[in-house]
Amino acid sequence: MPDRDLPRPDYETIVRLVEPGSRVLDLGCGEGQLLARLIAEKRVRGRGVDIQESMVRACIARGLSVFQGDLDEGLKQFADGCYDYVILNQTLQATRRPVLVLSEMLRVGRRAIVAFPNFGHLPVRLQLLLRGRMPVTAELPYQWYDTPNIHLCTRRDFVSYCRRCGIRIERIVDLGRPAWLCRLWPGLLAREAVFVLSAQEGRGLP
Repeated sequence: MPDRDLPRPDYETIVRLVEPGSRVLDLGCGEGQLLARLIAEKRVRGRGVDIQESMVRACIARGLSVFQGDLDEGLKQFADGCYDYVILNQTLQATRRPVLVLSEMLRVGRRAIVAFPNFGHLPVRLQLLLRGRMPVTAELPYQWYDTPNIHLCTRRDFVSYCRRCGIRIERIVDLGRPAWLCRLWPGLLAREAVFVLSAQEGRGLP
């Protein structure tokens, strides 16, 4: 199949965050671009999960190990701690049961990497304020009537949730330009946020 992969800051960030040789489960893996990069560049032992049959076929065509599954039903087929990293990239906002998905990620994986578009990004706020319409951006390209996104959140929302539920935030990488301003005001200027999470000992997840 033709290579349609394009440079993506979220992919670059996640590849940097994953340790070489790790066991990786990529949830909502799509056509497998990120998983293929992790296998090629970090020599991970990787597997993908996606609900769409067309995506599963595309992954298989890349030679990836993948199966079809619904994340909102949990990860019951996986044992506790069987992966070093469980990745959920640009998929959290499209799940019906994000709390269950996050809980299962932290049960199955030693660490979870979660990346999502920041609904608090300045252009998003301005579109709502000045136009009075649901925002359409490069990170949120859909119209309100055909969007798969049902649980949009801001960077601050996610930080608050993690603190409330006893989820340890090991690292946050904010993606935006210019980078130095994004570091100063990430809640306003980050287009996307990438979180590295782990479960705190002695704290049960919801």
